[in-house]
Amino acid sequence: MKIISWNVNGLRAAVKKDFIGYLKTENPDIIGLQETKLQEEQIPIEILELEGYYKYWNSAERKGYSGVAIFSKTEPIKVSYDMGIERFDKEGRFILTEFDNFQLINCYFPNGQKDDERLQYKLDFYDRMLEIMDEIVKSGKNVIVCGDYNTAHKEIDLKNPVPNSKVSGFLPIERAWIDKLIDHGYVDTFREFVQEPHQYSWWSYRFNARKNNAGWRIDYFFVNKDFMPQVKDAFIQQDVLGSDHCPIGIELCGK
Repeated sequence: MKIISWNVNGLRAAVKKDFIGYLKTENPDIIGLQETKLQEEQIPIEILELEGYYKYWNSAERKGYSGVAIFSKTEPIKVSYDMGIERFDKEGRFILTEFDNFQLINCYFPNGQKDDERLQYKLDFYDRMLEIMDEIVKSGKNVIVCGDYNTAHKEIDLKNPVPNSKVSGFLPIERAWIDKLIDHGYVDTFREFVQEPHQYSWWSYRFNARKNNAGWRIDYFFVNKDFMPQVKDAFIQQDVLGSDHCPIGIELCGK
């Protein structure tokens, strides 16, 4: 079973850059998209006509902003769009889908670069997400959380750690939350399989960053540690274009 996560930075733009071709070639069982940047009435016809997937959307109240989606070949047992806090829910950042063996959360975590108020929003959002994850695990179920976390965890996860140490996305307080996530028993799936440097999932559009591989690894699949034995691979598809992010994914042992 293959699950992919991709911040497409505008699904309408991605469709024009052969998103459908990518999807048909890669053929994931589930794909979670972030930053769809559309309302449901703006979904491209190519997506509406795409067969073989159940499709679920959570759009921000503000048009052209944020938004997430999940496409799944298997119909989920349950789908939820609410984190239970109105100031988070109105930004369309969260979808939870429940399957037989796990619950999958696709999430577009906030960016904290705008100002201190937005950074605090991001940190509060992080805390609420951890509460949700812990509630799922305490209920006896497995959880997978994929998406754009908007934070690089360690120095190996970005090309230029020192000059970015005071920039949101690599602040100590943000990185500490990922430490806390791991302390609560969640696993960064990619680092279980790949320890090499220069593995990034996002590049600025400026300064020829992608050409020079001056990137950040800010997109992740985290799972609870009891589920980790069912994850047989994790990967980053750095050669796939169409966004300032590239797709990432995991493969599970069975459906």
